[in-house]
Amino acid sequence: MLAKVLSSAIIGIDAYIVEVEVDISQGLPSFTTVGLPEASVKESRERVKSAIQNSGYSFPADRITVNLAPANIKKEGTGYDLPIALGILAATGIIPQTHLSGYCVLGELSLDGRVKPVKGSLPMAIGAKTNGHESVLVSVDNSLEASVVNQINVFAINSLAQAVGFLNREIHLSPVKTDSNRKFKTEAASDIDFSDIVGQENAKRALEIAAAGGHNVMMIGPPGSGKTMMARRLPTILPPLTFDEAIETTKIFSVAGLLAKDQALVTQRPFRSPHHTISDAGLIGGGHTPKPGEVSLAHNGVLFLDELPEYKKPVLEAMRQPLEDHQVTISRAVSTITYPASFMLVAAMNPCPCGYFGESTHPCQCSHHQVHRYRSRISGPLLDRIDLHVDVPAVNYKDLLSKTDGESGENIRFRVSAARQIQSDRFKRKKIHTNAQMESRQINSFCQVTPSSKVLLETAIVKLGLSARAYNRILKISRTIADLDDSPAIRTEHLSEAIQYRTLDRSKQYWP
Repeated sequence: MLAKVLSSAIIGIDAYIVEVEVDISQGLPSFTTVGLPEASVKESRERVKSAIQNSGYSFPADRITVNLAPANIKKEGTGYDLPIALGILAATGIIPQTHLSGYCVLGELSLDGRVKPVKGSLPMAIGAKTNGHESVLVSVDNSLEASVVNQINVFAINSLAQAVGFLNREIHLSPVKTDSNRKFKTEAASDIDFSDIVGQENAKRALEIAAAGGHNVMMIGPPGSGKTMMARRLPTILPPLTFDEAIETTKIFSVAGLLAKDQALVTQRPFRSPHHTISDAGLIGGGHTPKPGEVSLAHNGVLFLDELPEYKKPVLEAMRQPLEDHQVTISRAVSTITYPASFMLVAAMNPCPCGYFGESTHPCQCSHHQVHRYRSRISGPLLDRIDLHVDVPAVNYKDLLSKTDGESGENIRFRVSAARQIQSDRFKRKKIHTNAQMESRQINSFCQVTPSSKVLLETAIVKLGLSARAYNRILKISRTIADLDDSPAIRTEHLSEAIQYRTLDRSKQYWP
């Protein structure tokens, strides 16, 4: 007897349909799985056998062959347990084959027959809808994320026996429904706000510009000056996620297995802050079984790297490609996987190893050589990819005593959203969305400066020794500042302010 059950596999964050073909024929008892199965897939035979028997069904003592098609793509994970079990039961006549048509099935089986959650249910539901299938069967814990997809029926299954009863029309199950639009609009308010930040008006202004244009930013200051505090509040002034952005971000978290069982959708912009001991595979993604790294988990959000010089140099250099391309490509012998990685990089560092270089109230104890070696851990090409360099001095004592709250994040977000809308209208026929994503052609078109501004820019380039990339960064920042002012033209004051945000280019003062 031959039976077919539809399932799904993930490449990157997208799903493709897998046909699980089960053939049972006469011969010595055996259980063979073909179709490039990984070890976790091969081990499914023991889970499937125990689950079938412990659910009250007989396991056939015949030759069983399971083919996972297409057979030229590697299959991994434990999500094939349930479709293989249902295929065996269909091949033995317990479930009619016609009752399986139209369903995509995904789930891991425990030895007692319970259906356990797996990664990637949301991409599977999207893939099922794209391929014209009407329904999916998933575990209860995966049902919320899968039900975000409209126009497809999602059935939550607790056990193999329940799945068999449902497919045999003996048990009625209602599709799980999630009002994704309502859930998206009722996003929980953040318990942190920009008004919590005392003083640091210059740094807050720089972060507003960074948020408005999607620029990468570096904060340089002594310990305790508020760098981490400001970075954590940056997502609260970014424009709210659009529904399409939320779906894409949720797909990444689903593939990584980071969605809580009661979480249907990621509704707030991600904020990721990995420790400086992270490996390049942990940051960029990879491993024997490729997984998305922190740069992909920060997609559509913020990646915060505190104490930037403490990260291993190969790890930092590996970030150069995703910073430019907004995606990560991981190549393996069998396949090549691409993960999205469009994020805002926020980095923080001390000006020297002790942290007090240039501070008048706390003398620096570092030698000239120590300071130079500390700062040289960050390469020039990486610094060129960071648009804004911002000084964050120690907080003034009077500011600490002040009882006046700073400007609320809601007001700042309003200005940022208005600037983003200007950029959206500007680039509506392009493949970019923010000023930070502009290439040379767009910079030449949208970043024209006045003759007096050209003189100022030329002087800055000569004195600071700016690279061509740094020159383009200044023009992009100027364009964003002009957008915040709702100014069609880049004026001299916009350009002058943008030049101030290239602190680390002032080699004589900052790079001894």
